[in-house]
Amino acid sequence: MMLQTRIIGFTLMLLVVTGHSNAVDLDQLLNQVKQRQQEISRLNHERERQFLADRNQRQQLLAKAKSELATLEKEAVQLKNQFETNREQLAELEQKLQASSGVLGEIVGTVRQVAGDLKARLEHSLVSAQFPGRALRLTPIAENKRLPTVEQLNTLWYLLLQEMAESGKVSRFSTEVLDTKGIPTRNEVVRIGTFNVISKEGYLRYLPETETLMLLPRQPEGRTLSLAEKFMDAREDWAPVAIDPSRGTLLELLIHAPDWRERIQQGGIIGYIILALGLTGLLIVTTRLIFLYKVGSRVNAQLSHLETPREDNALGRILKTTLETKQTDPENLEALLDEAILKEIPPLERGQALVKLITAVAPLLGLLGTVTGMIQTFQAISLFGTGDPKLMAGGISQALVTTLLGLSVAIPLLFLHSLLVNRSRAIIQILEEQSAGLISMILENRGRKP
Repeated sequence: MMLQTRIIGFTLMLLVVTGHSNAVDLDQLLNQVKQRQQEISRLNHERERQFLADRNQRQQLLAKAKSELATLEKEAVQLKNQFETNREQLAELEQKLQASSGVLGEIVGTVRQVAGDLKARLEHSLVSAQFPGRALRLTPIAENKRLPTVEQLNTLWYLLLQEMAESGKVSRFSTEVLDTKGIPTRNEVVRIGTFNVISKEGYLRYLPETETLMLLPRQPEGRTLSLAEKFMDAREDWAPVAIDPSRGTLLELLIHAPDWRERIQQGGIIGYIILALGLTGLLIVTTRLIFLYKVGSRVNAQLSHLETPREDNALGRILKTTLETKQTDPENLEALLDEAILKEIPPLERGQALVKLITAVAPLLGLLGTVTGMIQTFQAISLFGTGDPKLMAGGISQALVTTLLGLSVAIPLLFLHSLLVNRSRAIIQILEEQSAGLISMILENRGRKP
């Protein structure tokens, strides 16, 4: 109503303004206002009619939606009841199935267990390097809860027989082998049952993740590796070879065991000092044994020719000194022989004191290394605790290795020192015996002279 009033007022003002301009009379103005009111009334009726039509249409849509909702709710209740009924029937059927297939269920469980165990075995078996992809064929059997098919049972049976048969064979085949840097190369390998795989480069290990073979980063030393190399080249019916019954465990431990170089390095500077002393003692013993052997040979040769003494041996020099003397006094003659023997003894006993010293010092140095190693161990314990044994391994290794090196040097040198002493004493004893006999002979000859 206020809108109509405003429109009428605005129209009157417009007409008034226009009337001033064009001199329109009042009748025309009244007619225009009347027409305008009629047009506004017509528009309002039209809007009211449209609003009522829209309201009726929306009421019809609401009624239709309510009807459909009621229908769907009714269907939901029916489906829920049907679902509960079906679930009860399914539970009853499962119970009947379990009751009717009790023994069959045990068989299925056994088959699944055997398939799972065989799958784990084939994944780490050396035979899979020659026949890859075998373990994947057992996955449907091991992970399926349903009754296995005849084809799946035949697959399980075949793989079991294949593993048993191949475990007793020595097979030669060609495959890709990864070197220590991970570079693949095509090589001929020999598989010894399920124990070892070897090539011309040495022993190989199996990588289950990629089903490939890889050369061990470090090969076992000594006879084990030489037997493997000879076995690769063997063409006879049989050949000796070292196998690992633990399927790689012992071989891994063997290659991770430190060799003699690493053992020496574990001894530290004290270990190197002990070895240097041992080599020095061994060199002294070797040179002295060679010298004593030459001296002994010349002395033995002189024993066969006592009447013609020579200067190239100790006995000859003693004989020559004694025979050239003109003294007849036994005491002076004996003193002269003693002096000659004493001159020959130092060269024969040279180096023995040093070897004896090294024999005594080597175990003491080993004990010193033991003490320093234990000090390092206790320092590691005080700093890091006892949670990680690797932190204490260095000190313990030094303690044990230095003790081992000290005893290893001292014990052989002790026997070699005894050998040196016995050898020199034997020569000295020959000199003393021959000197005593020589005194008796000289005195006897000089007593016969007029």
